[in-house]
Amino acid sequence: MMISINGSLINEQQAVVSVYDHGFLYGVGLFETFRTYGGQAFLLSEHLDRLTEGCRELGIVYEPNLERIERLITELLQANQLEDAYFRFSVSAGEEALGLPMGDYKQPTEIVYIKPLPVRDEKTYEQGKALQLLKLPRNTPEGLYRFKSFHYMNNILAKRELQQYSWAAGAEGLMLTEEGYLAEGIVSNIFFIKAGICYTPSLDTGILPGITRAHVLKLAQQQQVAVQDGLYRWEDLVEADEVFLVNSIQDIVPVTTLYTPSGQACSVGTGQVGPITRQLSHLYNEHLEPNRK
Repeated sequence: MMISINGSLINEQQAVVSVYDHGFLYGVGLFETFRTYGGQAFLLSEHLDRLTEGCRELGIVYEPNLERIERLITELLQANQLEDAYFRFSVSAGEEALGLPMGDYKQPTEIVYIKPLPVRDEKTYEQGKALQLLKLPRNTPEGLYRFKSFHYMNNILAKRELQQYSWAAGAEGLMLTEEGYLAEGIVSNIFFIKAGICYTPSLDTGILPGITRAHVLKLAQQQQVAVQDGLYRWEDLVEADEVFLVNSIQDIVPVTTLYTPSGQACSVGTGQVGPITRQLSHLYNEHLEPNRK
């Protein structure tokens, strides 16, 4: 694949960064994942706003230019002969001396990765997928709220735990906080519906302030679905009428089965994709129609 380093397209096998890049040495770097529809990156401005704010807090001097990045996305799609793709837009702190820095990072490294989108499994969207409760807790965020940073070990260990559960093939893993509150999936934010109200864990739990999460909250409000964030437990999911997951690549994914670490299973609500989940999914897709081919 052809990727981009500091705006220049290069074959991925020839791409290198310095061993003194503090993204490599200390995990000082941020990234955004998003996809395109009809060649247009969805919610790109929101992704870049989050990236910019994170860089500011970490002392990485970086200001993305929306128009330049839109052109770069088009160039990468063309260079890789893809109509649409999965993108990871990364900003690493850049090369500095060995040791913790005293000042700002003034020469960051921008890397844009691209790969084909995963095949969409329509059966999952029609019948729902499983959610596996994990023993591994969500670690605390790097700052007041979680960055989408290069520091990803918690997610990797969660993925390894998920793979140990033979019954949970194809499931998403769910992490709780140390206090036992619902946090987030390995690659998703979580929502549940009870008595017509849409609930989602508060950012105070230390979860990532997801771009798709924020978008879905707006869609719910547009549909006059009451929304509430707070501190919730596994039992709230078990008693919910509907559960769904969101991320920037898979959109809204319904959950119809819940698993505990012991393998105990229960159905969500009626065991079918619920009406509010379908309503929000339909509205989400409507917003994409101008870009769909």
